[in-house]
Amino acid sequence: MTDELTTICERSTWVEQAGKLWAEGFDFFDFLTAVDHLDDVEEPGFDVVLHVYDITPGALREAFLRTRVPDGTSLSSLTWVWPGAAWHERETHEMFGIDFTGFTDASGRGMRPLLLPEGFEGTPLRKSFVLASRVSKPWPGAKEPGEGATAHAAKAGRAPRRKLQPPGVPDESWGPR
Repeated sequence: MTDELTTICERSTWVEQAGKLWAEGFDFFDFLTAVDHLDDVEEPGFDVVLHVYDITPGALREAFLRTRVPDGTSLSSLTWVWPGAAWHERETHEMFGIDFTGFTDASGRGMRPLLLPEGFEGTPLRKSFVLASRVSKPWPGAKEPGEGATAHAAKAGRAPRRKLQPPGVPDESWGPR
C-alpha cells in the first residue's frame, strides 16, 4: 500500500515544486507525460504530469505533480533533478509539441526526435492530429463480414443506423481528391 500525494502548481513554480518533492525523499522517477486539454474553454493547454516515488523501506509513498502549459509556451526541464526525465521530456516534446527549457542529457545533443522517423511532421498525441491510416482504409467496425449493426438491422427488417466514425477520422473534406 502506498500513500499518495497530488500537487497542482503554476507553471512558474514547476521546478520549485519538483525540487521540494526531491528534498522530501521522492527520488525515484517513474514518468512524465502530458494530457491534451486544448479544447478546455476556460483554460486551454496541456496538463504536464510528473509521477515519482519515495521508496524508503517500510514507507512507500508516491507523488504526482501537475501543471497546465498553454500551447506555444515552454516548461522548465527536470533533467537536473531526475536525469531519467530526459527520455520522457523528449517523448512529450515530440508527441505534444511542448518545449522544455534547460533540457540536457548525457549525449549533449539537446532535444531531438525519439520515436518518430526523421522528417515526420505533426504531433500525434494531440487531439487535433488527423490519423492518416483512418483515411486510407475504412474502419472495419466488425470482427467478421456480416456482423455489426447493418447485418442485424437487415435481419430485423429495418434500416441500419448511421455509421459512426471512430476517433481520429477526419471529415470527408480532408485529404486528396
